[in-house]
Amino acid sequence: MPPNERMSKRTSSPLRLCLMLAKCGPAGLWAPSAIASAELAICDINRAGGLFGRELEVFTTDCGTSAGMAMSNAIASVEVDGADAMIGMFPSYARAEVAQAIGGKLPFIYTPQFEGGEWRRDVITTGETTHELLDVAVSWLARKRRARRFFLCGANYRWPRESFAVARRVIASIGGEVVGEAFQRLGDQDYDLLLQSIGDSRADVVIPMFLGLDAVAFNRAFARAGMAERMVRCAPGLDETILYGLSPDDTENLYSASGYFSSQRSANNGSYLERYHMKFGDHPPPANAYGESVYEGIYSLVALAQATGSLDPGSIRSMLGRVVPRRSARNGSELRPVGSRQSVMIAAIDGYDMRIMSEYSGK
Repeated sequence: MPPNERMSKRTSSPLRLCLMLAKCGPAGLWAPSAIASAELAICDINRAGGLFGRELEVFTTDCGTSAGMAMSNAIASVEVDGADAMIGMFPSYARAEVAQAIGGKLPFIYTPQFEGGEWRRDVITTGETTHELLDVAVSWLARKRRARRFFLCGANYRWPRESFAVARRVIASIGGEVVGEAFQRLGDQDYDLLLQSIGDSRADVVIPMFLGLDAVAFNRAFARAGMAERMVRCAPGLDETILYGLSPDDTENLYSASGYFSSQRSANNGSYLERYHMKFGDHPPPANAYGESVYEGIYSLVALAQATGSLDPGSIRSMLGRVVPRRSARNGSELRPVGSRQSVMIAAIDGYDMRIMSEYSGK
């Protein structure tokens, strides 16, 4: 019997999808929206017949606050919990260790925005890279806000460290200057010394790269120090969940760059939000880029697997750029192949609204 025919036979056992995410620490605030988005995708896919005639079921695993903890939990997800595939929506400090733990035994789709430069063949990334985000954001700020002097700050781990190297190149390309850089320990929310350095730098723009709850604390402290009225902030990691942790007074001169905002008016996003609210009611976890990335990541996995007729990681990777997921909330009314570039938008934060100012339609 051909492999595709064997896989299409309906069986009673479900395919087990592990969603690895941070349930605690600074990134823990995204867990509710990520879980809700995963449940929505799984529900819709199962209603449409599942994958290979089998239902999907999702279980969550905590990546923890260290790479070692994430590695141990990834191994348990495969060897104890029987994961058939993994969706990763967690900070970059653990991605390499999780990939090592899985060892190419099952598909691993990593969904959030990240620093780029992922060369491992057993990791499929679907989120925007720092270069894609900052290339748009820095150019827009130079044109619209006449920005030339930039201060870079963030938590001391892989995402900010590697992103700063990208930022320096992008800023130099528009004739700008990096006038300061500073790292802070992940989870350390005492920003007094950092804010003093930013004030002394006379920067036009601050690019803060802090995670979740740390980003909430930084933006509150920035505004309390009286700096919001005289310096622009542009944060590629800032989403609706972080925004709702701020007060309107904290958001003056604040911008975000992302491939998804829930305020985007488009056919794809309208369909996504309608189903999201139908399933979870009027007050679900806020729709945001991180939760949406999980939704899209699951649909990407299913599209790749259906195209190959298997969950073999090598076969799935061979279909990158050639397969279009059935649903996404991004890119207007267009559905793009898994692995292609996404549109990047700039949004101005106005109280609790994210007003989309500009969009670059990446390919």
